[in-house]
Amino acid sequence: MNVPAELKYTKDHEWIKIDGDTATIGITDFAQGELGDIVYVEVETVDETLEREEVFGTVEAVKTVSDLFLPVSGEILEFNEDLEAEPEKVNEDPYGAGWMVRVKMSDISEVEDLLDAEAYTELIGG
Repeated sequence: MNVPAELKYTKDHEWIKIDGDTATIGITDFAQGELGDIVYVEVETVDETLEREEVFGTVEAVKTVSDLFLPVSGEILEFNEDLEAEPEKVNEDPYGAGWMVRVKMSDISEVEDLLDAEAYTELIGG
């Protein structure tokens, strides 16, 4: 199971990469494996400001649809539009080309509540 050490994680199986006050967010390798083949990613919250743990979009796999929860409060700056044509990028490269949104964080201290790679690995039984 791939759990990059430089990222933070949520109990909802999302990862977050911090760059100043901007965060890039996607779902983890574990999550994409559990979901199976991803056929659609929907994010209609660009330019909206959401609170931590609000739903910012959905990911649809062959068998199920799952809500995506924002790990930190902030404004959704950008959606990875490549996923509209190629949602399988989430399966192929969840920490790279399969990223989902970029967020301008409104409270950077919320990052302290997220899991590190070691804690997330324990959560998923790794």
